[in-house]
Amino acid sequence: MKTYFFTVVLCCFVNMLPAQSRTDAAEITEISQTLTDYIEGSTNGQPERLKTAFHPNLKLYYVKDETLQIWSGQDYIKDTKEGQPTGELGKIISIDFENTIGVAKVQIANPNSETSYVDYFMLMKIEGRWTIIHKMFTKRVQ
Repeated sequence: MKTYFFTVVLCCFVNMLPAQSRTDAAEITEISQTLTDYIEGSTNGQPERLKTAFHPNLKLYYVKDETLQIWSGQDYIKDTKEGQPTGELGKIISIDFENTIGVAKVQIANPNSETSYVDYFMLMKIEGRWTIIHKMFTKRVQ
C-alpha cells in the first residue's frame, strides 16, 4: 500500500511541473552534444565533426592588437587537420537557453601551458538541431 501511495503522489507531483522544465534537460543535453562536437572536433583533429557543430555562415570574433578580427568558420575548419590532435582539453563551463536561442561558455586548455582559451558561443535550434552560429574567444592566462 505504501508503494502505491508513493507512486500516486510522485505522478501527481510530476504532472504539476511546468511543461518547459520537463524539456530543459533534453535541450541542455542536445546543446551539450553540439558543444562536445566542437570541443572534440577541434582538439582531436576532426574537421567533419566541427562541420556538424557549426552553421555554414559561422564567424569567429577575437581581438588582436586591440583590433577586432573576424575569421570565417569555413577557414577555421580548414585549419583543423584531420587526425592531428592539438593536445588540448575542453570543458563546458555554462549553458543558458530560451526557446530556440542559447549561449554557452567553453574553456579549451593545453595541460602543458598556462594559457587557455575561453569561448563564448551563440547557438540556435534550426530544423530541430542546435547549431553554433557565432563564436567569440579570448586567451586566459593563469
